[in-house]
Amino acid sequence: MANKKSMPNDLALRIATAMQQMGIDAVPRNYELVYEAYAGANPELVRDFIALGKYKSQAALDELGRKYLPHHHEAGVLARSTTIVRDEMSNFMNLLSREKNSLDDYGRLIGEASKALVVSDEASQAALKNSIQALKRATERQVSHNAELEQSVTEQSKVIAGVQKELADFEATKFSDAVTGLANRRAFNKALARVYADPDLPLACGVAIAEPDTSQRLSAEQVAAIADHLARHIGGVVQQAFPPSELVARFDGVRFGFLINAGEEREVVRLMALLRSALRGVHFKHPKTGRTLGSVTLSVGVSMSHSAGNAFDLVGTAEKALAKAQAKGGDYTVVHGAEDEQPAGRDWLIYKR
Repeated sequence: MANKKSMPNDLALRIATAMQQMGIDAVPRNYELVYEAYAGANPELVRDFIALGKYKSQAALDELGRKYLPHHHEAGVLARSTTIVRDEMSNFMNLLSREKNSLDDYGRLIGEASKALVVSDEASQAALKNSIQALKRATERQVSHNAELEQSVTEQSKVIAGVQKELADFEATKFSDAVTGLANRRAFNKALARVYADPDLPLACGVAIAEPDTSQRLSAEQVAAIADHLARHIGGVVQQAFPPSELVARFDGVRFGFLINAGEEREVVRLMALLRSALRGVHFKHPKTGRTLGSVTLSVGVSMSHSAGNAFDLVGTAEKALAKAQAKGGDYTVVHGAEDEQPAGRDWLIYKR
């Protein structure tokens, strides 16, 4: 257990040392970028980070951050979107102005042709013929102009739709995990803050933190090598077996957090038991060979909002319950301050010889 607790501190020290060696400024956005690269949760980020070379400029780091950690560059995204929308609105106003002038000219020709209709002398008849010809040409121009206007409006609509999609994608990236498609830690923390919006009357809910039971069979290096594949496997089962109304987030590596809207711990335990059962029914395959390695079991720690005074304590007590479940050998759900759930059978076979 002591080694497990020291791992985050070791990683933080390695990151700080690496940043100093590479001459990277110790600002929050740089730290999170380097942390994500060293944690290895996103292989594309790792590849692009390495491609920057040994010494990385702030401009290159920010460009990488805009791609993978856009929440640190929200102001730039919003400013660019605002500029695009403002330009398109200006273009649209110009189109309307030109359309008004065109309609005014068209209306004037119609008025001149109408005047010629009320007289019958030859001069007026000649004027009528000329007015009809002019009206015909004006009508053809107006039809062509309307088609161009429609095309311009269509193109502008596409531009605005593109801006909307960019903002939607940006928002999704801020709060989703690229590997599993689940929420990320930021989304979890945001939802958790709402639980204690009124500290005197927190929302009735439970938090569960879960990890697959790998420590007894795999080294830290082996777990790191398959972390994304294992996380994706667990995430796929979660999306099928867990109620979509509940928030599930991948924290980092293969650790997951669950925020369950239930006032009673037995409901939280029931949902986690269903998930554990679903995982035992799906074999995990080796990411390279495709060989079946057995089913995955989870250790789970649970804490209820009524037993914690704030979000920090709620997560902290769930972490302690998880540590107890792992200390029992895994495949347990432990509820903070309650009796332990009995194990559901150990069948974690990954890399079993």
